[in-house]
Amino acid sequence: MRSTTHGFTRRTFLKSSAAAGLATGVGTSLAAPAFAQSGLPDPASVLADISVPKYVREDYRKLYNMSGEPLWDPNKDWIRTVDWEAVRAEQAGKTVRFAIGAADQESAAEGLVPFEKLSGIKVELVPIPDDSFYDKAIAEFISGNASFDALQFFSPWLGDFAAPGFLARLDDYAEKWKLPLDDFYDTYLLNYGYFGDKGLYGIPFDCDIQMVHLRKGFVEQVTGGQIDKWKTVETYDDLIRLSGELDKIQPGVAGVGLMAARGFWSTYTWEHIAAQCGMDLFDSDWNPIFNNDAGIKGLEIILDLQKNAAQGVAGWGWPENRAAWLGGQLATNISWQDSGTQAMRPDQSQIVDDFVTIYEPRVDMAGARFAPPNIAGSTSCVASTSQNPEGAFLMLAFLTTASIMAMNEANANGVAPGYKSVLTNPRLEAVSQPAKVWADSL
Repeated sequence: MRSTTHGFTRRTFLKSSAAAGLATGVGTSLAAPAFAQSGLPDPASVLADISVPKYVREDYRKLYNMSGEPLWDPNKDWIRTVDWEAVRAEQAGKTVRFAIGAADQESAAEGLVPFEKLSGIKVELVPIPDDSFYDKAIAEFISGNASFDALQFFSPWLGDFAAPGFLARLDDYAEKWKLPLDDFYDTYLLNYGYFGDKGLYGIPFDCDIQMVHLRKGFVEQVTGGQIDKWKTVETYDDLIRLSGELDKIQPGVAGVGLMAARGFWSTYTWEHIAAQCGMDLFDSDWNPIFNNDAGIKGLEIILDLQKNAAQGVAGWGWPENRAAWLGGQLATNISWQDSGTQAMRPDQSQIVDDFVTIYEPRVDMAGARFAPPNIAGSTSCVASTSQNPEGAFLMLAFLTTASIMAMNEANANGVAPGYKSVLTNPRLEAVSQPAKVWADSL
């Protein structure tokens, strides 16, 4: 993300959270210095430490009485199905250079130690200032001699980087090393992985979706009954009416929360809602068509909701929305899925046990449909000029593997899994309130 809100972006927050999440719970047994090519440990011993007891925060494990059993399907977890001896035979002693935000360098280094032990690959981090990541990456790509082999970035940049030939195609590596592409939901694989019909250029990383969240106490006070995740708010007209009533329910509580700040925040909100109206951004010839009836209807819904929103919402990005929601200042909210996961955590939220995430409201107009609002997330790519593209692919496959992504979700750090086997896991659903609705919706 190139735009900022008071110098802060969702990407900045999530990048630091992701690195912290990867390193969370990694004890001294995983934080040893880089090792020589010889004497690599038994892969099974390293994999045993990539576990719920070692990676998920202790307070969260106690809060939810987590058993320590996997939050993923081991048969779909790439790090547990790949042949690490084959990886070592081809890659041990080689190096991969990984571009990462400068603020995340230390935590990322710690989180990558298990990969170095498993593969024998040495990872060198290439720090890039967060606020100039896009421009720096483009400049290095244009030079024809990028200082990195791999990078993770904001998914809408995939076309910017793939179209000029800056990224390596990953199909052959995915087939050779049996990356479980069929375990990704299509919406993430198609948007964060494939560059149109040109092939696989990314491995989905932070697989976000926007959702609608309700405060149980306030909504049930108005409706007179328990919330039904399908029927209480069936349409956006219902949400407009309900948020209007809720806007008067208690001083200091607004009827609805929106991200409506200039730039990408309001664009996300509009894309989310207008897509449900049937809006497409372009036709089959890539002519813009977003100013059609569906696109206009999306704007009209936002303007109607804004009447019931908090003062100053026109300046709200995700940080402001998150603070208001977790602080109990919103009766309903249109935001990311992690607004539900983080609302469960007492150290982050004042509304624990007083909220529910519902199924996406529909729009009553011709051409309306359900469109998964996975507006933006992060993807993992290999530079076309990489000195070790296969090693870079293997490192990214490690970082995006199902077990690590599941434990990021359990840590409520905002880095979202896009795997079917994770979001449908009952143990994961027990610690991520939105997961069931999220999975059902995809």
